[in-house]
Amino acid sequence: MPFDIAAAAHHSNLVTAVFSSLAKAFGQLGDPAILRIAAQSIGITIMLFVLSGVGLYFALEYAFAYAGWDAGGFAQAAAAAIIAILAFWFLFRIVALAVLQFFADGIVAAVEARHYPDQADKARPLPLPQDIANSLRGLGRAVAFNLIALPFAAVLLFTAIGPAIVFLAVNAVLLGRELTDMAWLRHSGGVRRPNPVSAPQRVMLGAVIAAMMLVPFLNLIAAIVGAAAGAHLTHHAMRFKGGENA
Repeated sequence: MPFDIAAAAHHSNLVTAVFSSLAKAFGQLGDPAILRIAAQSIGITIMLFVLSGVGLYFALEYAFAYAGWDAGGFAQAAAAAIIAILAFWFLFRIVALAVLQFFADGIVAAVEARHYPDQADKARPLPLPQDIANSLRGLGRAVAFNLIALPFAAVLLFTAIGPAIVFLAVNAVLLGRELTDMAWLRHSGGVRRPNPVSAPQRVMLGAVIAAMMLVPFLNLIAAIVGAAAGAHLTHHAMRFKGGENA
């Protein structure tokens, strides 16, 4: 089969655009607007997990008492800690993305103000009810996708790495869509028209962000970086597909 130079160049451009967008996103982490949103979203995410952990502790206390098992404080705390760790691993990306969606417009606006000022003037932030509805739909998709993946991950549990690969693949698709929609909806009049970012680029972006969410501490900024990179990818796609005036 002859080597297709045009196809190779096209694929190279796709990859370059994704990693260029990620580099720009990391480069803007020091922006005061981004820092403010990061502090808010990270704080709320951590608070939700802390409150959930406390609630879980007291729920287990009630369950042990109801079952007549006098396990003592240590066993109760240990059980709560184990369940909380498993829940954190499974739910973190869902909760972090759900929280971020309520702040996404600010991140995209900060990216556009610095890198795409002309297009920033044409953007139309979504009305609050529509913004909340989109966030809830995104949360529903995240929960549904991960619940569907759960049985497949369970089957591959004996392989140790199998579950991580399953969740990485599922969340690569999920995150890629959500992170680019955050910017696209500002320029599509809120109408869910086809996202101009190509499917391979969305999956690549989603895979990088999903992998970042598996790394302690880095996972705290993964969704922030993803939203900023998604904005860059969306503008890149709009520029080459004639979507600036959408």
